[in-house]
Amino acid sequence: MKKLISLVVLVTAFVVAPKAVLAADEAGFADYVQKIKAEAIEKGYSEATLEKAFANAKFYERSVSADKNQPEFKLTLDTYLPRAVPEWKAEQAVEKYNEHKELLEEVGAKYGVQPRFIVALWGIETNFGGYTGGFDVVSALTTMAYEGRREEFFKNQLWQALTIIEEGHIDVEQMQGSWAGAMGQTQFMPSSFMAYAVDYDGDGRKDIWNSMGDVFASAANYLKNAGWRVDVTWGRQVQLPEDFDVSMAELKNKKTLAEWQALGVRKLDGTDLPTRADIEAAVVIPDDKEGRVYLAYANYDALMRWNRSHYFVAAVGYLSDRIRFPR
Repeated sequence: MKKLISLVVLVTAFVVAPKAVLAADEAGFADYVQKIKAEAIEKGYSEATLEKAFANAKFYERSVSADKNQPEFKLTLDTYLPRAVPEWKAEQAVEKYNEHKELLEEVGAKYGVQPRFIVALWGIETNFGGYTGGFDVVSALTTMAYEGRREEFFKNQLWQALTIIEEGHIDVEQMQGSWAGAMGQTQFMPSSFMAYAVDYDGDGRKDIWNSMGDVFASAANYLKNAGWRVDVTWGRQVQLPEDFDVSMAELKNKKTLAEWQALGVRKLDGTDLPTRADIEAAVVIPDDKEGRVYLAYANYDALMRWNRSHYFVAAVGYLSDRIRFPR
């Protein structure tokens, strides 16, 4: 009987404890919000802005859980790309490109970015605006600051979010994003919004949630400032010679195409590399020599500034290629 009682107590503890912890977190969060509001007043934010921003502030336990328990899967590019860019997404990318072609070409010409890359980023980030995250951005950022592991980072993002509200770019109710505070159809953190968002439609608001002109121009402006080149693509898949020294495969090791050619690097079909002397590239091996290998051009680096993941860059590049060469 004692063993049975102990088991019941143990099971009950596992059921009740998380609720108790959550209640404590929510109580502490309410106090933290008051502390944040007082600090914001000292920084010069208006009481009206703070009342709007924190009117429905809530503690997002899901944000804390997602941050602490981000899933890790052993993938290769060959298994990842079909998930990131299924056939329906590639087909939809072409449809979206054609639907917004006039606007995309106008934006692309202004910022020096090929429109297919704008669409590819849009598709990979939010499924062409179909999923931008259902979290209140102020609550998500405040939750992450309260959680404490990266308090200064998330507080700085929160101050910038308050600036966005105070400048009138978006109504608080529409300021939705990811559990970490990435916002709108471009998934900009507030600091990226402040640095790169564009009021392309001229309505006085930088609206990366609802205005397609602002969405496309903001993405293009980010890439332009990241060093984008309109005269080259992102990269190309290549094959390496058997004796290739893999220690040379890193983004900072740039060589001309002629130099890589001399080292035995070839196009995927075995033919010679292009002969352009004005292009430098790096060899990138996201998995191993037996997997996909890329020559990464300047635009590869620009995409890495957007998201420092070779898999992300490969997905955006692959989708942009599918837009350029639809099946």
